[in-house]
Amino acid sequence: MRTAAAAMALAASTAAIAGPTPLAPPPAAVDIIQGARDRDQRLTVPVRLEGQGPYDFVVDTGSQRSIVAAGVAARLALKPARQVRVIDIGGTQMVDTVTATELGIGGRSYRDLELPIMDDANVGADGVVGTDNLQQQRVLLDFARNRMIVGDARSLGGNGGYEIVVTARRKSGQLIITEATIDHVRVAVVIDTGSETTMGNRALQRALARSDGGKQVTLVSATGNVVVADMGLADRLSIDNVGITNVLIAYSDAPVFPALDLAAKPALMLGMRELRLFKRVAIDFASRKILFNVPAGLSNSR
Repeated sequence: MRTAAAAMALAASTAAIAGPTPLAPPPAAVDIIQGARDRDQRLTVPVRLEGQGPYDFVVDTGSQRSIVAAGVAARLALKPARQVRVIDIGGTQMVDTVTATELGIGGRSYRDLELPIMDDANVGADGVVGTDNLQQQRVLLDFARNRMIVGDARSLGGNGGYEIVVTARRKSGQLIITEATIDHVRVAVVIDTGSETTMGNRALQRALARSDGGKQVTLVSATGNVVVADMGLADRLSIDNVGITNVLIAYSDAPVFPALDLAAKPALMLGMRELRLFKRVAIDFASRKILFNVPAGLSNSR
């Protein structure tokens, strides 16, 4: 099993890397971007880089930074920049970056980027669209149609059509759901579209007090780090009034949890295996809201 994309990229110093500068479209603009599903169930979208492409980038709400695969960086002769510290599921390491003049997604463009480069095989795509390119927008992920729709909340219909609307807290560019339980244990949840696998921290494993027969799985990150995780099956994850049953969880001491201040209490990075049970998930970075469109077959937890 693979999880591809670093959950966080930090500068080698204590300061975070400056994000890309957006070239804003008209205020009422809505971009409907037809994507595809890769072999790991992740959503990919076409991206233009330096006016070339399109390239298939994974939409990764679990990654603070956008990433480019080494092969694409070489073909475009992107200029080397500095090294940055990347924290992912397997550890912390320094990786090279390149500069790009412009990256385009639908009708939106972002300029003056510094992109970490990672091995093509580990990324599993031409690159990653991280949350740095999605801030101050609502991003609607239509899993049924494999589309990403970007705009402001009003232009995307407000909260209409969603059965679950939760307010999240913000940390390092991520939105963290705090009003959730798993098998009656309160848990913090991060929406992680960059991974097929749902990952839990050791605090969650201890709180659930589960023994699942010693089953383990090897996970590989975008940096090539490998971690062996304990596998477990939880009965129900409840967010608001809706429950997901039979949640498969890989438990690990992944450094992404302490990086998000989620090491001490039960926490979960919710991957695509579970997320694709929803018709649509909208992440509104501006208002810190996460919205879920629930199919009729999904269980009600009341």
